[in-house]
Amino acid sequence: MTETPKKASNIRQAVDFGALVAFMAAYAVNRFARGLDGQEALVQATWVLVGASLIALIVGYVVERRLAPLPLLTGGFALIFGVLTIVFHDPNLLKIKLSIQNGLLAVVLLGSLPLNRYPFKYLLGEAIRITDAGWRGLTLRYGLYFAAVCIVNEIVWRTQSDDTWVAFRGGLWIASAVFGVWQVFFIMKHLIKDEEPAPVSPDTGL
Repeated sequence: MTETPKKASNIRQAVDFGALVAFMAAYAVNRFARGLDGQEALVQATWVLVGASLIALIVGYVVERRLAPLPLLTGGFALIFGVLTIVFHDPNLLKIKLSIQNGLLAVVLLGSLPLNRYPFKYLLGEAIRITDAGWRGLTLRYGLYFAAVCIVNEIVWRTQSDDTWVAFRGGLWIASAVFGVWQVFFIMKHLIKDEEPAPVSPDTGL
């Protein structure tokens, strides 16, 4: 990966992390400092989410001079479901957004395998060069990851408190970062030539 794309990736991931921290901080302030219940605190924190998601998209465009497909998808979902959450005053819309987003990604990635079409190859082909076997393995791994996130999120938001779901959302960012680093070792085994792959985060945006 060249220096410029790597720097852009690092900036984008930093912005994504900042957006998540801002959302969780807003929830904590509304929940514990202002004494709002979990549902209302989530709705109020969603205002921050919408603003942070918009900023993330703008920063991504300024840094890369384009709207990368995956950040555009996740940022777009955050904006759409964030606005719907505020308009209908229903935080469940924000919670189910995570399931729909990751479920859609899982369907696209896993559904591409029988067709021998690898979306990551088109998204990242300019950044890293690996064999088709590598792209297939990477697609399978991320497809299963997104499916697992979809299922776990459904279980958590339907059975646990709002506080637990927000904590789960924060933990998910850490899990996605660890998962991305883990994939670097897989990528290195399938590199076509000597390159220094950067961690590919499966979770951008909220």
